[in-house]
Amino acid sequence: MPAAADPLEALREEALISLSDARDDASVELWRNHWLGRSDGRLTILLRSIKDQPADQRAAFGAGANVLKVTLETALEEKLESLRQAALARLGTEGALDVTLPGRPQLRGRLHPVTQTMRDCLDAFAQMGFRVFEGPEVEWSKYNFDAARIPEDHPARDMWDTIWIDTAAGDPREILLRTHTTPNQIRVMERTPEPPVRVVVPGKCYRHEATDATHEWMLTQIEGLAVDEGVRMSDLKGTLYQFAQTMFGRDRKIIFHHSYFPFVEPGIEMAIDCFICRGNDSKCHTCHGTGWIEILGAGMVHPEIIECHGYDSSRVTGFAFGIGVERVALLRWGIDDIRHFYSNDLRFLRQF
Repeated sequence: MPAAADPLEALREEALISLSDARDDASVELWRNHWLGRSDGRLTILLRSIKDQPADQRAAFGAGANVLKVTLETALEEKLESLRQAALARLGTEGALDVTLPGRPQLRGRLHPVTQTMRDCLDAFAQMGFRVFEGPEVEWSKYNFDAARIPEDHPARDMWDTIWIDTAAGDPREILLRTHTTPNQIRVMERTPEPPVRVVVPGKCYRHEATDATHEWMLTQIEGLAVDEGVRMSDLKGTLYQFAQTMFGRDRKIIFHHSYFPFVEPGIEMAIDCFICRGNDSKCHTCHGTGWIEILGAGMVHPEIIECHGYDSSRVTGFAFGIGVERVALLRWGIDDIRHFYSNDLRFLRQF
């Protein structure tokens, strides 16, 4: 057996002497590739030769080779650690690192202004008895459109340029990034066998459309829903008035006017007076010269949607609203362009 052990011992001595001569990480890496490399390392080649040894010596030779591998790997780890310690020592003696200095403080992040506004909006509604519910951003077409009284051939689908999800199987126009948070009205009523229902649903929505000072392809919306006996339009207006006064103060002007949404009847929009021109500039790019900035759409839940979920529309009624959170943030802080929120400019974001 001595003849079989000699190559192992010779290789061990040569490898350790070579490793001791390494002075930096680069030379150690060269050593590792030369001796322990997976394809042509000298120890790897030696391990492959086990099968060529005489049958009566093969087991002992293999055991010795594995012991040698562990020895070299351990020596490599010790060498790397000694190099790291030596580098730290040089930093201390050369004055590059003063370990007595206090650590540099970590920069603290803060909530995005849209997130701040969304939380304040939710708090305002929580004070009026609404609870928060969340739903998926990737939505089925049946929830986003069909259950909201927007079938495939309905002209109201032209109100949104929709981002569809291309799936490997199935209808390519079946799954989409939701265009509004209205689908969660449907989900809430599905999970609530009997009224009352009073929820607000925050979340991001996506529309494949051009951007300008008051429109983005991604927007944050808060959907509100209240269903119970005796719910009237006056309750909806009172809720929205209270919300507006909480968010903007009592001196801001508010206007309601009729609008169309397939899932409510009648439908309304609420707008706040323009904080830039106050209605005195016909060329204002924020309100487009109207003097008003629309922040939400609302209305009384359509009886067909009430009936669709097993509620008796002759006994219960409801109202719903959808708030554009970015629009609210524009008004709160007097920001003239919605695109600032997502331009990743820290000079802008640090102001909030």
